[in-house]
Order: sequence, then C-alpha cells, then structure tokens
Amino acid sequence: MGFDSFLGNANAVAAVRGMLAQDRAPGALLFTGPDGVGKKTLALMLAKAMNCERLKDDFCGECGRCKKADELLAAAQEDLARRREIKESQRRVEGLIYFDVQIIEPITRYILIEQIRQLRTVSYTRPFEFPRRVFIIDQAQTIHWQAVDLLLKVLEEPPETTTFVLVCVNPRELRPTIRSRCHPIPFVPVEEQIISKFVANNANLNPAQRALAIRVAAGSIAAAQSIDLRAFLAQRQPWLDFLDAVAPQRKAPSSKVSWKQVFDSTRTLTENRDTFEGTLKIGYTLLRDMMALREVGAEARIVHIDLIQRLKAWSERLGMTGIETIKVALDQAYRQQVRNVNQQLALDALAVELDPHLLRRPV
Repeated sequence: MGFDSFLGNANAVAAVRGMLAQDRAPGALLFTGPDGVGKKTLALMLAKAMNCERLKDDFCGECGRCKKADELLAAAQEDLARRREIKESQRRVEGLIYFDVQIIEPITRYILIEQIRQLRTVSYTRPFEFPRRVFIIDQAQTIHWQAVDLLLKVLEEPPETTTFVLVCVNPRELRPTIRSRCHPIPFVPVEEQIISKFVANNANLNPAQRALAIRVAAGSIAAAQSIDLRAFLAQRQPWLDFLDAVAPQRKAPSSKVSWKQVFDSTRTLTENRDTFEGTLKIGYTLLRDMMALREVGAEARIVHIDLIQRLKAWSERLGMTGIETIKVALDQAYRQQVRNVNQQLALDALAVELDPHLLRRPV
C-alpha cells in the first residue's frame, strides 16, 4: 500500500511526494502523458495522501480517512455511471453532489458546464470531513468550451482548502491560460521490464507474440493488462492490405496500385465507426515504424517487430513524400471522425493522391 505500490514513472511519484513532505502542494496540478501509465491512479493516491491521518508524504490505506476516501470515490464513480445512462440531457446534471474527494469525468462527450459550476460552488466551502478537498478532473481536455472560463476563474483565485488535479494526455489540448495556472507533472511510458510482467501472464501467447504484445502496449500498463493480440492483428490486417496495394513490394518501376485491394481494405478500415480511432492509431504506428527504419539502429523503437522486412519495403517504395502524404490524410481523418464524413472516400482519395508519387519512386 502507499506510493511504493505505484508502477513506473518514479520521477512523477518523487515530485508528488516531495511536495507533500514540504507542505508545498500547489492549488492546481496538471498530470499529462500517454494513456494507461497511471496518471489518474497517482491522482487518486495523492488525494488520499493529502488527507491520511498517519503519514505526511504517503498514505496508509488503513486509517479512517483513507478508507473514507475510497468510499467517496466509489460513490462518485457509481453516480457518473448512473448519469451516463440518462437519456434526457437536462436530467443528467440534476442534483449534482460533490464529496471532499471527487473525480469529475465526462458525462457525455464533454465535461458539462453544470459539472464545472458545481465544482466552483463547492470549492470555496470548507471540506465536510477531510482537512483538504481534492477534485480530480479526468480527461480535462473534454471540458466544454462554455465551461472553461468558469474553471479558469477558480484557478486564478484558488480556494485555500481545495486542490485541483487536471489529468489529460496532451497538455496542448488545454487553453494556455489553464496550463499556466497548474503545476505540471509529466508522465512517460512505463519501462518494458514492467510491461513484460503483465504480458507474461498471458499463457495464450508464444514468445514471439509476447514480444509483439509488449511493443503494442507502448508503455501502457492498462493496455498490457487488457491486450487481445488476436483482435489487434485482425484490426491491423486491412492496413497491411492497403499498404501492400499502394506500395507494392515489387521492384519493377511499372508496379501499379491494385485498386480492388485498395477499395476492399479501405472499406474494412472504415466500416466500424466505434473502433475507427483505434484503427487510426495503428496506422500512425505503422508510419512511425517506417520512418524509424530509415534511421540506423532504430529497430529497438519499432512497434510492429513482426513486419520489419515489409516495413522496409513500404518505406523504400513510398519514400518520405508518400509517408508524409499518408500522415496528413490520417491527421485529417482524426479531426473529422466526429463529423458525418465518409472516411472510406477519404482513404480512397489518398490512394489516388499517392499513385503519382509511387510512379516517380521517391526516396
């Protein structure tokens, strides 16, 4: 129990413990870094450590306040789950109650203005049971634009007895004025040695598959614990078909794009809107691998270690011009995924755009 049980990101843990030991915890913290590396987990630990009856720079998990914090956080999660099931938008935010330790997450696609309004109201009152109130705003980048100014006003005049912990992947998705009022705590991918322990528990994988799963997890404990390699390979396959079509591995200058293969693969890539973001992420990792393989000694950074020869062939055929063209298209697809845009047509158009690049054989 305590911070010693936290896996990875020793620098982030040391920074948090140092602030607690010196009684210098700021009014607002910003935890940023990749998904699944423990940002929210450390924020929850911090909330207990700030109120633990026995320890100053840690939490025991056994005192009355630590146990009460666990109860409050569980109640908050149950309340969020219940509200997400409510179909009437107005009723989703009726009767919001915030505890001394509270996690605030999106009820819909956004953290709504009523959620931030309640945060502002409660922040300036004294805690009910704890010496310090802690509000953890998870996925802070999803705060509705109408609510950002409300949060900013609270951060500009922070309450004496409340600490805010904002959690998000990319700090640049937050308004600069929000970032400037928070003390940043950066997180990095967890070391492969730790990730491998979780993957090793999967008896269904052979050594080569475990090695691939470790790379696919990309330093995320959450991903390592839940990885389904068979599903990943199935989701990746249409990208391989697409790249084989637009960047054939034959060396003949007359190699042509296989348009039937292009259309079949783009249809499969885009047929499930619910998983399209994950599909895009796989496309990005394939592009990063192709770029990395153009550098000497970069194989240690490759995610798709089972595809190294094919990656080299695609990279040679596409060249930097083709790789950059695909990246621009993926960036556009990522921005447009929330709109009613025909993503298959966009990928088909990408293949058409790539064809003249391929015929010129860029390097």
